[in-house]
Amino acid sequence: MHFGVVVLPELPWAQVGERWRKAEELGLEHGWTYDHLAWRSFRDQAWYSAIPTLTAAALVTHRLRLGTLVLSPNFRHPLPLAKELITLDDISGGRLIAGIGAGGQGWDATALGQPEWSRQERGERFVEFVTLTDLLLRHKELTWSGRYYSVSEARTYPGCVQQPRAPLAIAATGPTGMRLAAEHGDFWVTTGLTTTGRLGPVEGAAVVAAQVRRLEDACHQVGRDASTLRKLVLTGFALDPGLSSGRAFHETVRRYEDVGVTDFVVHWPRRSEPFAAEMALFEEIFSS
Repeated sequence: MHFGVVVLPELPWAQVGERWRKAEELGLEHGWTYDHLAWRSFRDQAWYSAIPTLTAAALVTHRLRLGTLVLSPNFRHPLPLAKELITLDDISGGRLIAGIGAGGQGWDATALGQPEWSRQERGERFVEFVTLTDLLLRHKELTWSGRYYSVSEARTYPGCVQQPRAPLAIAATGPTGMRLAAEHGDFWVTTGLTTTGRLGPVEGAAVVAAQVRRLEDACHQVGRDASTLRKLVLTGFALDPGLSSGRAFHETVRRYEDVGVTDFVVHWPRRSEPFAAEMALFEEIFSS
């Protein structure tokens, strides 16, 4: 199992930089942050931008892979995004993982003054967004036209350090997104299902197991070996991370590993919700 951590972009860099260094010292493989203009209870509090945060993290780490969970089409276009990702891949020495999602509802969906997209339009945009971003990261010269996103004689020199491009992590639980993950993804990302509370390891692993089976079907439909797609579980929302004790954590990880999960991600402990946990226990778990 590969382990990662999400560091919320809620603090000034002078305070949060040490968390990224510590994540690497603890032996975590990847570190992530969220891509929102405003997010949940943090809407009227400090909240920093994802890509500059990861760029700063790249300069204080050497091994830790750095990623977005996940980039949002709500306020981005694939071309300027591709240029930023290529730059971040260069600065990090080829440690970028570009996580992409369909974009959520709420403030991010309407902050630019547009009406919130219908479910159908969000899905259609997701397909075009991932497809075009993939092409832009692979090809240094591109003209491409879609219904929602287009580029004309776009240039993305010099391209990614990682070849043929930086890995993509596609967040998806529905059929459209899972097909995108099968076609374009290096990682598939799930948070489980929307529930009224967090699922424990047995129930959570059962939910993810059913999703993995649907993902395998999507891979079969496009002629891909599902074992070539890493399967990442983001805990802390619908899925309990097991950070109440070392024993609970290892039991939780075992359950997900048994259903085919390859990457297990938790949140950096906070003193209050969301993602409240004991820092001492967190360090003990990942340093052991």
